Amino acid sequence: MDKNIRRNHTPDFKTQVVLAVLKGDKTRSEVGNQFGVHPTQVDKWKLKVLSGLPTLFIEGKNDVLKERDSLIEELYKQIGQLKVELDWLKKKMGLIR
Repeated sequence: MDKNIRRNHTPDFKTQVVLAVLKGDKTRSEVGNQFGVHPTQVDKWKLKVLSGLPTLFIEGKNDVLKERDSLIEELYKQIGQLKVELDWLKKKMGLIR
């Protein structure tokens, strides 16, 4: 197997690795060897989990996400409408046949 091939790990796999290193009974190198992942990658996943923990307990988080999703949906609608209008104008001006 070529060592330069990028591997994509599932979120479940990453969770198992991070939980194993957070237990503290093995070093990051031991956990890396156990799961076949470089210790630096284990550290990156651990830092990502630890940096995201404070947002887990924020009340109203789902409301913020729903609001963001509805805004994105509305913006995509506007983009679509503007594209239709632009194509219509180009056609009327003879720029598109």
